[in-house]
Amino acid sequence: MIVVITGLIILACVALGFFILVQNPKGGGLSGTFGSMSSQVMGVKQSGDIMEKGTWVLISAIGILCIASVMFMEKPQSADGGNGKSVQQKSAPAKKK
Repeated sequence: MIVVITGLIILACVALGFFILVQNPKGGGLSGTFGSMSSQVMGVKQSGDIMEKGTWVLISAIGILCIASVMFMEKPQSADGGNGKSVQQKSAPAKKK
């Protein structure tokens, strides 16, 4: 399961990088790249809204997937072999009665 979650995190990171690179910090972004075509299809203002919402959704998804991946990690084995005794208790000599 951890492999699937890791794959989803990587996919979301790549998509987030695309959303960030397509945006223009001065407001042109996707609408400026495609010229009049984007204004006919989506509108200039709406393309910026879609990019911003997509960025926030992907950031949230990455955060949730990272937190969820912790639940599926294997717990490390203890050094005492799992019987509950500490190293000091194992190495201490047995008391004579």
